[in-house]
Amino acid sequence: MPSITIRNVPEDVHRALRARAVMHGRSAEAEIRSILEQAAKPEGRLKLGTLLTSIAREAGELTDAEVERFNDLE
Repeated sequence: MPSITIRNVPEDVHRALRARAVMHGRSAEAEIRSILEQAAKPEGRLKLGTLLTSIAREAGELTDAEVERFNDLE
């Protein structure tokens, strides 16, 4: 799994991250991973397979195999 190093984090931000981690019952590192995941993959985002499936359904019938291929893109 890749690693990321973040330098020059202001002390007040670091304290806030540690406090937030304690509130959620996890380590600061786990809290930061959670924050990054939420920022990079927010809930409610439209997934490519879902978008392609809806476009194709509007254009005409899809076979089950075609729907499965679109879902594999997610």
